[in-house]
Amino acid sequence: MSDAKTAASLFTEISGRGVATLTLRRPDVHNAFDDELIERLRRELQGLSKDPSVRVVVLEAEGKSFSAGADLNWMKRMATYDHADNLQDANNLGKMMATLSRMRQPTVAVVQGAALGGGVGLVAACDIAIASDAAVFALSEVRLGLIPAVIGPYVINAIGERAASRYFLTAERFSAAEAHRIGLVHEVVPADELLAARNGVLDNLLLGGPAALAEAKNLISYISNATTKDEKVVRDTAGHIARVRATDEGQEGVAAFLNKRKPSWVRE
Repeated sequence: MSDAKTAASLFTEISGRGVATLTLRRPDVHNAFDDELIERLRRELQGLSKDPSVRVVVLEAEGKSFSAGADLNWMKRMATYDHADNLQDANNLGKMMATLSRMRQPTVAVVQGAALGGGVGLVAACDIAIASDAAVFALSEVRLGLIPAVIGPYVINAIGERAASRYFLTAERFSAAEAHRIGLVHEVVPADELLAARNGVLDNLLLGGPAALAEAKNLISYISNATTKDEKVVRDTAGHIARVRATDEGQEGVAAFLNKRKPSWVRE
């Protein structure tokens, strides 16, 4: 059983297990995005984040490319914008990226082909990324006299300042193997094994408690901006686990483990 919604450039399907799959459907333009797709993605992600039936969100694409970044026709329109229009446009992209990054549920990017510019940002903003060995990546903005500003925080968070220094500045293309080495993707598999790898990740995510997954994401965000030398961090992380242990889900999970049964959120 699944629910599906179709738009010209985006297809959303929710499986009976609570996996929401968003598929970019502009293969004729290599799934490049424009202002319309950006707004559609933002609204769709917001709706999924509030849906208690959704356990995991997957972002993937049809065709040879994952996403070539900005659509050429959109770029032509932007060339005529004044500063205020450009600022509004950039803010809209920023809101979409932030929505993806802050999803309550785990997010998984499945990269079957080229991810360029803003497409790299989409990959970096997801919690987990797996790629085909045929995928290639590039942060090509400087070759257009631009910079990867809006996606910058997500990309640098994923690959670090040192790798960003190379790829932001050279704008060279790099392989899936290199994307794995620098931390942009977690796993690289042959193209014909990408679906199996995707499903394996989803199977593992669905074994986790829904609330615990959301709390784990919050904890990662908190700790990544903290330091273990700060006594407040020591107290706060202790407070996190104490609070979660006392929840219904926490108690159910421990009881299931002790009684050697599956917890209530694992569907057969």
